[in-house]
Amino acid sequence: MNRYTILVYTENFIGILNRITIIFTRRGINISALTASESRLDGIHKITIEATVTEEQIIQLVNQIEKIIDVIKAYYFVDDEVVYQEIALYKIPIDSLDPKLEKVIRQFNAHIIAAEKEFVVLEFTGHKEDTQALLEILKPFNLLEFSRSGRVAIAKPKFSVQEYLNNQT
Repeated sequence: MNRYTILVYTENFIGILNRITIIFTRRGINISALTASESRLDGIHKITIEATVTEEQIIQLVNQIEKIIDVIKAYYFVDDEVVYQEIALYKIPIDSLDPKLEKVIRQFNAHIIAAEKEFVVLEFTGHKEDTQALLEILKPFNLLEFSRSGRVAIAKPKFSVQEYLNNQT
């Protein structure tokens, strides 16, 4: 099994996530991460899905996703074919701030993005393994809360949804 990133381009965003997740659920496949956002093209949204499956499964998944009416095109890539990151937020009590924590923040190049009376919030961007490593280090500092986004990815191979749309007309 390999970890794959699926990039889905869709025109109508309403209900599309539900229809896509049903495809995974019916096959008993777990979605490791899912993010959705606007793309560079007006009216077209991009959904990024991370899943660990076989090559045969990924081909079947992408083919099924492309059958959804609102989907323009779906592509799949292995990890070395995409540039990707995740963002993580860590909420730490203000009384946990000390020189050891400052050293950790500097080592990871994390940023304090909010400082309140009772806590600070750190932001760190990296691969899941990196954000998880920082999580484990911060737990002894009485970590109050943790949240990690799904994968945000851009494909390395040159392709363009705009080109695909132009070829369809």
